[in-house]
Amino acid sequence: MRVYVSEWENGRRSISDRYATILRRLLGVTDVELRDSPPEAAPAMADGYDELLARIDSARSVSESMVTAFNDQTEVLRTMDRERGASALVDQMTGHLARLEETLTFAVLPSARRPVALALVGASTLAAWQAIDSGAVDRAWRHYELAKRAARDAEAPTYLAHSTAEQAYVLLEAGRPALGVELVREAQRSLGSAGSPRLEAWLHAAEAELCAHADMPDDARRALDAAATVIPPGQEERDPEMPSIFLNGGHLARWRGHVLAMLGDGEAVSSLYDALKVVDPTFVRAQAGLHIDLAHAHLARAEYEDAHTQVRQARLLANRTGSVRQRRRVDLLSSKL
Repeated sequence: MRVYVSEWENGRRSISDRYATILRRLLGVTDVELRDSPPEAAPAMADGYDELLARIDSARSVSESMVTAFNDQTEVLRTMDRERGASALVDQMTGHLARLEETLTFAVLPSARRPVALALVGASTLAAWQAIDSGAVDRAWRHYELAKRAARDAEAPTYLAHSTAEQAYVLLEAGRPALGVELVREAQRSLGSAGSPRLEAWLHAAEAELCAHADMPDDARRALDAAATVIPPGQEERDPEMPSIFLNGGHLARWRGHVLAMLGDGEAVSSLYDALKVVDPTFVRAQAGLHIDLAHAHLARAEYEDAHTQVRQARLLANRTGSVRQRRRVDLLSSKL
């Protein structure tokens, strides 16, 4: 196997389909990224009218139940992602996006395009977040651009604002948090007062996190306070207008703890332990993030033994989901202990 890997890396052996399937799941990459070559294009047809009309007719026949099926598939992938991680879902996610893009491309009338476009926004933002988790920031950026185009096609300003603000996390991972703050604020300005209270709270919390990473502590705290002011009461976590948003008071407390940990605020420890008690056990990646934040908070207080304990737990959970992003954070913390 070591010989195979060496020959793959040096271009002396092509990767067979059998090994490509294994490696895509292991590394969380697409087939194009793995083989470093675009898929072969279909031969051009001199007269493709029959095929074109067939595709248009197929897209025209997309029913409400088919759109529901698309959204249900996205929801299945979302559940699998939070329980098992993103790396094992690359093939399924790639195929799902391709089917949605194909349908939208050949849908003619706005009445047919809008529901498919909204379904594509939800799938694209999920795929983008999975790409961030896998360390594939270029793919993540492109997925967010696809989501934004689909949101414009659907004439859905709330979806566009959410996709734009989430894209700021790619800038964060690339080391440009200040530019990410500008992007989140642009999303807020473009939305104005058109969003739901839950979306508004989400945008403020995202701004707070980006500000914390951009060394803007006062702005981060103001944004946290703004999020707490508008978050709807109760345990409901899904936004009925935007199912891709999960946010209630408990989630916001966890987010607040993360931001305070980034700021080195002593209050972070108690907030994070409170959030750890109520976190949904199926949100494995969220649990890993909490342990990472707790390690960061303990480290800021020079509580090294507690920080070690949290790092060990975080590493176990990050390995379980295959999260490149979280393993990178764990390694960075380990280097400081």
